[in-house]
Amino acid sequence: MDKNDMFRRELVDVHGVPLFWTIAEEWSKIEGFEARPDDLLISTYPKSGTTWVSEILDLIYNNGDAEKCKRDVIFNRVPFMELIMPGYVNGIEQLEALESPRLVKTHLPVELLPSSLWKNDCKMIYVARNAKDVAVSYYHFYRMSKMHPEPGTWEEFLETFMAGKVSFGSWYDHVKGWWEKKKDYRILYLFYEDMKEDPKRELLKILKFLEKDLPEEIVNKILYHTSFAIMKENPATNYTVKTGEEMDHSISPFMRKGISGDWKNQFTVAQYERFEKHYNQQMEGTTLKFRAEI
Repeated sequence: MDKNDMFRRELVDVHGVPLFWTIAEEWSKIEGFEARPDDLLISTYPKSGTTWVSEILDLIYNNGDAEKCKRDVIFNRVPFMELIMPGYVNGIEQLEALESPRLVKTHLPVELLPSSLWKNDCKMIYVARNAKDVAVSYYHFYRMSKMHPEPGTWEEFLETFMAGKVSFGSWYDHVKGWWEKKKDYRILYLFYEDMKEDPKRELLKILKFLEKDLPEEIVNKILYHTSFAIMKENPATNYTVKTGEEMDHSISPFMRKGISGDWKNQFTVAQYERFEKHYNQQMEGTTLKFRAEI
């Protein structure tokens, strides 16, 4: 397939959720994904700390051996389950080739998750990040990652984001859907802002959830290797191995800032007011609460 035919195409609806056209075309394969009982699912809405938590988990699974975690790039160590791009990547095939226990990455909302993950009662870790920072980060990601449609201006993209017309659908539905689901399944629900505020506290939560004990020095080693500064320079985590035709790091690096509250540098006062009004309508009636800064 000609690369120009693959990129910057419109999203396609799958059961009401906009997804990359290549995912939509291969949907039956994704739906039929065979989970194993010891799979660990890492689920997030895009730009919410996915790579960060993936690296933390791979280090935990390898007892803090940072060299072992450089054996391959993060997207091969923790395959992106539903990402199928002919001639580039097939998350399902990647996962089938991995030995157990596997780390599985997804951005799917709960209602689209392959049923075998529920049936096998797999443990799941969900990371949520405040909507305004996600919108800003997603805009810059759309600009540099060409599987997405053209983002337009920031103003236009913000409208698209609020309407849930971005890849993987509405942020509101995503975070609320997973929040409700944790009542019935083994889901550890984490917040990006909490991870920024006290990475050690959140790492200990993860270890408890996994029923793993690691000595203090290994915990500290994992915290060091998963700091933003170290990950940004690590070719195994910063996506610089991706070709310019897929991801243009000259537009915006994949690992851009990794902070909380960057939305203040992007939103105008009018955009902020409009967004807050819409946000409050969307989040009415949920017990889920976010911090927009720390």
